Amino acid sequence: MSNANRYTGLVDRYRDRLPVSATTRAISLGEGNTPLIKLENIPRIIGKDVEIYVKYEGLNPTGSFKDRGMTMAVTKAVEEGSKAIICASTGNTSAAAAAYAARAGIKAFVLIPEGKIAMGKMAQAMMYGAITMQIRGNFDDGMRLVKEVADQAPVTIVNSINPYRLQGQKTIAYEIVEALGRAPDYHCLPVGNAGNITAHWMGYTEAVANQPADQFEQVIYDAATDQFTGPKPEGLPTMVGYQASGAAPFLRGAPVESPETVATAIRIGNPQSWNHAKAVVRDSKGWFDELQDSEILEAQRLLSMYEGVFVEPASAASIGGAIRDIKAGKIAEGSVIVCTVTGNGLKDPDTAIKQCADAVMLSIDATMDQVKDSILSNM
Repeated sequence: MSNANRYTGLVDRYRDRLPVSATTRAISLGEGNTPLIKLENIPRIIGKDVEIYVKYEGLNPTGSFKDRGMTMAVTKAVEEGSKAIICASTGNTSAAAAAYAARAGIKAFVLIPEGKIAMGKMAQAMMYGAITMQIRGNFDDGMRLVKEVADQAPVTIVNSINPYRLQGQKTIAYEIVEALGRAPDYHCLPVGNAGNITAHWMGYTEAVANQPADQFEQVIYDAATDQFTGPKPEGLPTMVGYQASGAAPFLRGAPVESPETVATAIRIGNPQSWNHAKAVVRDSKGWFDELQDSEILEAQRLLSMYEGVFVEPASAASIGGAIRDIKAGKIAEGSVIVCTVTGNGLKDPDTAIKQCADAVMLSIDATMDQVKDSILSNM
């Protein structure tokens, strides 16, 4: 039987645009190739003439965009001979790291904040076989420990400070440009550790410029000048990042010591990609903003009820922020907007259920009359 048309993941799909060779063994679970869904009802509800698309990253193998970066990070770790990987995580990174380590046949060690991780994500890391360490501290404490231990133990860090993570995540932009035939006018994202907004910008720059593979390394962050070097072609999107108010270091202008938000995936007070993300927002003429938890949860429910797209709370920050800025005129009418929704709603079912106190759930006898009456009374 021929497998000529079988999709085999990002490394194979974009091998000529990634730092791998023709013989590099891809550690893949078929990640990427996620749908770009045009919203049909929300633009009508808010009464604005805009095109809004969501890039639904919750349909990756472990349910979040982290799989894009992890396929590259673990592929390169294995290629370089590593037998174990390690990460600090608020949940999604640990799930992805554990899954791809299992696929590769190597060990995964994950540090997570005790009592601060959604149970769906905890279950994933455990089922995939990771050695899970709950620390009495937050993500930033875990990140500090991971960097320290990697200097003394034979493990490869697969957090977004690993440059291969961003190489994998930039493929989101490739797929969006391929689907739309252009880059959007605005791209909105939730921001926690800030690697994703950086990766998107890298991808857009490369995809719109259509540079040959041997020139991709020109598009890199230069810490000395605090900007991306390389060509800046026209047609790139304005990049907009939204944080939760309780974990908004970019809005505070300094790290947040004890971040708190219902959006656990972005409960990060000291982003590892701080300088990169600031450069992206500046160079794209974008901005950062913040949302209260109530606004994030409202956007999560709006997207579910009116578009049928169920995302975890952090993902909804991109939608909530975009809607607010569209209403305010900060994002102009007539614009094409893409929002990355980073994780599946099933990652955090407890938070979702708490919002459904007014949901219609009937208890009836198993008779045709009662079923019919219930339907007719709720039409």
